[in-house]
Amino acid sequence: MLPFIRSDLAQFSAYKPHPSSDTNQAVDSSTHIDRLDTNESAEDLPPQLKAKLVWEYQELIENNRYPDGGHEELKNAIAAYVNESAHLSPSVFSAANISVGNGSDELIRSLLIASCLGGEGSILVAQPTFSMYGILAKTLGIPVVTVPRDETNFAIDLQAAQAAMETTQSPPIRVVFVVHPNSPTGNALTNPELAWLRSLPEHILVVIDEAYFEFSQTTLVGELAQHPNWVVLRTFSKAFRLAAHRVGYCIAHPDAIAILEKVRLPYNLTSFSLAAALLVMKNRQVLLESIPQTLAERTKLIQALRQNPALKVWDSAANFIFSRLQAHDSVSPSVDIKTIHQRLKASGTLVREINNGLRITVGTVEENVRTLKRMQAALASLECVSH
Repeated sequence: MLPFIRSDLAQFSAYKPHPSSDTNQAVDSSTHIDRLDTNESAEDLPPQLKAKLVWEYQELIENNRYPDGGHEELKNAIAAYVNESAHLSPSVFSAANISVGNGSDELIRSLLIASCLGGEGSILVAQPTFSMYGILAKTLGIPVVTVPRDETNFAIDLQAAQAAMETTQSPPIRVVFVVHPNSPTGNALTNPELAWLRSLPEHILVVIDEAYFEFSQTTLVGELAQHPNWVVLRTFSKAFRLAAHRVGYCIAHPDAIAILEKVRLPYNLTSFSLAAALLVMKNRQVLLESIPQTLAERTKLIQALRQNPALKVWDSAANFIFSRLQAHDSVSPSVDIKTIHQRLKASGTLVREINNGLRITVGTVEENVRTLKRMQAALASLECVSH
């Protein structure tokens, strides 16, 4: 460890991105590789929108000039979409309620800086969940308090959560992070969980990550007016197909947004990313037309995987599903989820191995067919299927 580096940084690992070039070397060159490990959209932007974006880059973007650091045009477009998608009056949310980040990760980091830095607070998360809350907190020296989830439906253990909130801690819990629906498990917040969040006092920041809103069609933005301590996170990386551009946003009380604007980096989005985000906002109806097919494919994938007695597959409100091996006469005790994960990777299907399970992104029709075949082959080759 270098002598000028904080000693605690040696104790945890950085977020591990999905593999790229090394994956191609792990399988036969003729094998089609399906990247179903990062919950991206199964489809790229339509060719006409990509062509429009190329035209904007060539004709409108000045590479020698800084981007629009205020994001006003994009904020107005996002506010209009938030109102429209939540069936609210066009005047409920405006640019004053929106902050834009370099992916949701930057916004999470800004929220942590604004609330907990300097020993003023810790965060509460229910595991398993999106790992970046804990990773970003630890990089800032902010303590992370974890509570479990129910293993049957992955709902938060509310007794443990409330006990943690009431326990005298130094520093005290200042932020609660939840994902709606949760990643990697795909479950939406339950009524008891929502009631608990509503009961939290205003000095607790509640961050509700709605990265998969377009797939769940369930949002809490309509309650923000009653809860000035709530912040809703969203992203352009999933349904809007802009994972390469790293654009996220949050919706919150104008006073909270003003603080986030103070702590964010200037010019945090490139001109090209801003142009892409504006383009998809203007063409959102075209892009959102693919959502019903994704949901239909999700249902087909869940039903097909459940035909195998070796797998436990949960319902999902997102664009991915979560499954585990379950105890069954046909399952060899020596087989674990890591073995299945490696067999799938070797055959060309990349999925996320996490929390003793597999998180599988819903892909195209063709990708999902290959996933099912490869999963069946992986289980059969390991004598997981009865003969």
